[in-house]
Amino acid sequence: MEPYLFKPGRIPLLVSMPHVGTQLPEGLHERLTDEAQSLPDTDWHLPILYDFLEEVGASVLVARYSRYTIDLNRPPDDTPLYTTATTGLFPETLFDGRPLYRTGPALEPAARKARLEAYWRPYHERLEQTLAGFHAQHGIAVLLDAHSICSVVPRLFEGRLPDLNIGTADGRSVAPEISERLVATCAMSNYSHVLNGRFKGGYITRHYGRPASGYHAVQLEMAQCNYMDEEAPFTFREERAAALRPTLRRFVEVLADFARSGGRS
Repeated sequence: MEPYLFKPGRIPLLVSMPHVGTQLPEGLHERLTDEAQSLPDTDWHLPILYDFLEEVGASVLVARYSRYTIDLNRPPDDTPLYTTATTGLFPETLFDGRPLYRTGPALEPAARKARLEAYWRPYHERLEQTLAGFHAQHGIAVLLDAHSICSVVPRLFEGRLPDLNIGTADGRSVAPEISERLVATCAMSNYSHVLNGRFKGGYITRHYGRPASGYHAVQLEMAQCNYMDEEAPFTFREERAAALRPTLRRFVEVLADFARSGGRS
């Protein structure tokens, strides 16, 4: 079984969800601390929240395995993406800094290589092949990397995170007019937003976004309090989600319209 779920769409827009997985390799669950066993740093419930993607026509790529197995939004050489506190390709701490593992070293080099080949590489091969196929057929490929996070994580950022955090690698991963439209879409909502704040886009956005070549990538990091409980058991709250979805759909439609137009403004 592939370490991801993939559903093809009808337009050259791919929505990637690399941190929604909850499966773990055999033997890993027992090694995690009590706090880590509930998988608190998961991007919970995003496929349910984005339940309109098939109607929009987007392709969807969803990870099966937890980011505690390997982080699909980190580079394969584990080069740090941020100068501030973060987690790496093979996380050893929770977002709040507490240890991920009970005792002993996290992973031996051979195990790291095995996970890279078994989980990271297949996801990125599918991602790359899908975008290349879009570009070959339509002359454009558009990628939304969808994420969510607890709204308050003092180790990672001060205070409460804005509701909608748009990352475009400081403008390098997408055409500027699309950034402007996305910001305007968020500004029309009741949700706070920021462009290239604490979250500028991870490896996926930075690596696959090459607007000069017709590849456009955006990351959206959402504060989880807007659609779920942020403490275990991390319950999905449909009443909150129903309020958020219209804004979220308008955000996706900006990218969908751009993809359908072949990049013509």
